[in-house]
Amino acid sequence: MKKIIPFIALLLAVTTSFAQSKDEKTAESAVAFLVKALESSNKADLEAIASDELTYGHSNGLVEDKKAFVEALTNGSSDFENIQISNQTIKITGNLALVRHRLDAGTLNKGVKGEIHLNILYVFRKEKGEWKLLARQAARVITQ
Repeated sequence: MKKIIPFIALLLAVTTSFAQSKDEKTAESAVAFLVKALESSNKADLEAIASDELTYGHSNGLVEDKKAFVEALTNGSSDFENIQISNQTIKITGNLALVRHRLDAGTLNKGVKGEIHLNILYVFRKEKGEWKLLARQAARVITQ
């Protein structure tokens, strides 16, 4: 029994160090909400998750504010049919959540099918207790 107690304490310490904080969990939920909003092009959801100060950078250099971001997704000029996220990391610093992941998606922009492979950086800011998308920058995945 004396040998088991230190092992259990070590196991609990290791497990706890890998657990997400409450802010990381809620930021992760905000990312999931954003992904669903991007796929559905639901105007109310897009407006709800985006900060009024949003700056949304595309991999082609285009930068949109909140109004242009919502408009492009709701008028069909930018449309995600499906999105897969991988390699996501979340770092909380003060009232900001820095989220990085790879995004692979099927698109239907202005009726033209396509696919994209991007590395994404999101900056979420806690506003009135909720994570809001403050900034986004995308870069094309470069394969060698």
